[in-house]
Amino acid sequence: MKKIKVWWAVNAFWLLLYIFTALFLYFRRVDAAGVVQNNPIKMVNIAVISVAFLIVIVLQLVILHFIRK
Repeated sequence: MKKIKVWWAVNAFWLLLYIFTALFLYFRRVDAAGVVQNNPIKMVNIAVISVAFLIVIVLQLVILHFIRK
């Protein structure tokens, strides 16, 4: 039972990290290279981060499968 609680806590961390990262990417006006961010570029940035977090979601579901076994 403790493993499931730890799993939920780790997933809450990943969710918060994703939300804060997406908000940061959406609300910044200029990136590190000095390029002005417009809405299409912001959406591409968030899509790239979303793909990375989809990999984390799949790995977390695999871990859950092994925890419940």
